[in-house]
Amino acid sequence: VQLQAYGGGLVQPGGSLRLSCAASGFNVDDYNIAWFRRAPGKECEGVSCIGSGNEGTLYVGSVKGRFTISRDNAKNTVHLQMNSLKPEDTAVYYCATNIAAYSIPSLDEYDYDLWGQGTQVTVSS
Repeated sequence: VQLQAYGGGLVQPGGSLRLSCAASGFNVDDYNIAWFRRAPGKECEGVSCIGSGNEGTLYVGSVKGRFTISRDNAKNTVHLQMNSLKPEDTAVYYCATNIAAYSIPSLDEYDYDLWGQGTQVTVSS
């Protein structure tokens, strides 16, 4: 089982990027999938989570209205559409899931036990 995150890059302030998290070995519809980010010198921050089935979505306050998380079951992938990007969104973004046991949707990194590699997002003019 693994997760692979991709889609990062360099974008100007106000621009958009779409991150993708491709899963293998399990169905994304059966598990909570979350995005986290870590900026230089800062702690890991939960950005967004999509719950298994119809358990809804969560967003950290700083991205509400700008980021949208979605799931493509046919491609077994979770996307994070990021619009109106700001320099403070610059970070390495990771996707994660809690594969070992069920839990409610969460933005707490300690609730997740399977992580993909990071993808760098840089917002700069």
